[in-house]
Amino acid sequence: MGVLAASPLHAAHNKSAALGTDPIQNDKVGSYDWVRPQADFVRREVMVPMRDGAELFTVIVFRKGTRDAPILLSRTPYNAASTTARNRSQTITEILPITDADFVNDGYIRVYQDVRGMDRSEGEYVMTRPLRGPLNKTRVDHSTDAYDTIAWLVKNVPETNGKVGMIGSSYLGFTTLMALIDPHPALKAAVPQSPMVDGWKGDDWFHNGAFRPFSFDYLLAQTAARGGGPLPVGSMVDEYETYLETGSTRDIVRKWGIEDMPAVRKVLEHPTYDDYWQGQALDKLLAARKLTVPILLVVGQWDQEDSYGAPAVYRALKPQDPDGQMVHLAIGPWRHSGVNYDGTTLGPLKFEGDTAEQFRSRWMKPFLDCRLKTNPPPCQTPPVITYATGADRWETSQRWPDGAEQPLYLAPQFGLSFQKPGEASSDDYVSDPVKPVPMRPRPVHLDGDDWKTWLVHDQRFADGRPDVLSYTGPVLDRPLHIKGAPRVELHAATSGRDADWVVKLIDVYPRENTRDPTMAGYQLPIGIEIFRGRYVGGFSTPAPLDPGKPYTFQWSLPNVDHVFLPGHRIMVQVQSSLFPLYDRNPQSWVPVVFDAKPGDYVKATQTIYRGGDAASAVWLPVTKD
Repeated sequence: MGVLAASPLHAAHNKSAALGTDPIQNDKVGSYDWVRPQADFVRREVMVPMRDGAELFTVIVFRKGTRDAPILLSRTPYNAASTTARNRSQTITEILPITDADFVNDGYIRVYQDVRGMDRSEGEYVMTRPLRGPLNKTRVDHSTDAYDTIAWLVKNVPETNGKVGMIGSSYLGFTTLMALIDPHPALKAAVPQSPMVDGWKGDDWFHNGAFRPFSFDYLLAQTAARGGGPLPVGSMVDEYETYLETGSTRDIVRKWGIEDMPAVRKVLEHPTYDDYWQGQALDKLLAARKLTVPILLVVGQWDQEDSYGAPAVYRALKPQDPDGQMVHLAIGPWRHSGVNYDGTTLGPLKFEGDTAEQFRSRWMKPFLDCRLKTNPPPCQTPPVITYATGADRWETSQRWPDGAEQPLYLAPQFGLSFQKPGEASSDDYVSDPVKPVPMRPRPVHLDGDDWKTWLVHDQRFADGRPDVLSYTGPVLDRPLHIKGAPRVELHAATSGRDADWVVKLIDVYPRENTRDPTMAGYQLPIGIEIFRGRYVGGFSTPAPLDPGKPYTFQWSLPNVDHVFLPGHRIMVQVQSSLFPLYDRNPQSWVPVVFDAKPGDYVKATQTIYRGGDAASAVWLPVTKD
C-alpha cells in the first residue's frame, strides 16, 4: 500500500499549530479590564492609607470630562467593587446604583469604600466599631477612617473641587453619622438614611429591651469569612415554627453552632442597656459635640429595621440649631432604605407617584448641591419634610413633632374616646408564650417582600384573638392629622413576674371602599412597638414585676405623619408577644431572658386598666390643618 497524502485541511492545522496558539496552552488569564476605552466614565480602584497603616479599598467613578466636581462618599460593608459594577456596561448610569444617576449626570464624583476589614480593605472588621475611648483602645474608628479617606481624596483626585458630602442608608447611614464626629474640614454635608444609631433602644438588635433573634442571620452573614449567610434552617420555612421549636435565644445559638462567634457573644453578654450599648449610642455621642456639618436625616415611616435612629439624632442635635439651618429631618412613606427604591407603593398602599424620586429630586439633591457645588444654588431645605399618608401629600414643617399631644383613652366596651372615662375598670387576656401571637399571618418569612412590608400588613388576622385586645373608636366625621411619635401610657398588671407589652395604632378603613376594594375594611398599622416590662424602672435596671401590681408602662411608637380620613376609625390593639420578630418573654422571672428553659415559659393573665386614676391611653400628636 502506498503512503496517503496529507489533506489540505490537516496541513493547514499543522501550520497554525506551528505558528499560533499551542492547543494545550493554559486558557486562564490573569485579569481582564471590563472598562473599555469606549466607556463614558472613569473608574479607578485605589487603596487609601489610614493613620495606623491599614489601606482601605476605594472605588472612584465619574463621567469622562468631569472637572471641578464635588465628591459624594459612601463607606460600606457590602462590597464597593460590586456596588460600582451593578452591570458590566460602558455606561456610567448602568454600573452605579440607580439613585446615583442624578449625581453623576450633574458632574459629581461618586466614591464607594469598603470599611475596615471587609472585602478588599485591610484591617480587622468590628461589626459596629465603637468610637475611640472606653470601648475602643485603638487609634482608629469609623470617624478617623472617614477623616483620613476625605483627606486623601481631596489631595489625590485632581477632578474634585475639594468639597465632600457623605450619604448612605442603614449601615452606610451609621458610617455617615460617625464621620460627623471630629469631621474633616472638607466634609460639607451629610445625608444619613435609616441610620443605625442605638442598637438596644430601637435599631436592629433590640427594641425597648426585647431582642430580635433573627439578627443572628445578619451577624453570621457579615462575620464568617467562609460559610456565612443566614442560619441554615432551610428555604421558605415557617420561621414562626422554626424559632418556636428551637426554644430560647441561647438554644438558638447552641443549635446552630454560633455561640462562640465574637459578634454573637457581644450581644449575649450585654442583654441590658449597659455601658456597652450606651457608649455606642450615636445620638448621645453627637449631642456631646458641636455640630459643624449640615445634616439631612432620612427615615421611612414604616422602617422595619431602623425606625429609631434618625428621629433620635434630630432630637439630640436640634437644640444646637434653633434656626433650622443645620439639622433637617425627612420622613417618607417607605420601608427600610425605601428612599433609594421605587416609592410608588408599599404593600397594598398606593401613593401619588414615586415618592422616593420626588423626595430625592425636590429636596435631597438640592440639599447637597447648595453645599457642595462650586457655584451653588441657594440653600432652601425646610427644617422638616414629611409625607402625610392617608392624605397623600408632601408637607414641610418648622419643627418636629408638629402636633400637640392629645390622649386617646381606652374606653368601656372596647371603645376609644378622647374623653377620659370617669369609672375605673379593666380588661383581661391570657398570654401563653407557648402559643405566641405571630407578627403576621403564618407562614412567617423574615426576608423578601414579606419582611419589607410586614409593618403595613392587614391586622385583621390578630383582631379577635383571645390574647389580643382590640379597642375601636367611632367613625370619624372629619380628618384627624397626627405629626410626631404617638406615646403609649399603659396601666397594666400581670399575674407573672415579667411581661411584654405590644401596642398597635391602626387606621381602620371603611367596610365598603369602592374606590379601592382591596382596602375595604383594611386594618392598616400606623405604628407598632414593644416594651419589655422588666425595664419599667429603667433600661439599665431590670427587675421582676410584682404579680397583680399595677404599673405604668410608657414608650413611644415610631414617628409618623398620617391623616385618619372621614369614614375611617381608629383602633388600638394590645398584646404580649410579636413572634418570631421578638424573643418570647417567659413571663416567669429569669434574670436573663436569653437563658430561659422550657419550664420557665408560663401562662399569665394580663390586666389592662382604663378610666379613673389608671386611664390607659395613646397620646396622639394632633396637628391642626
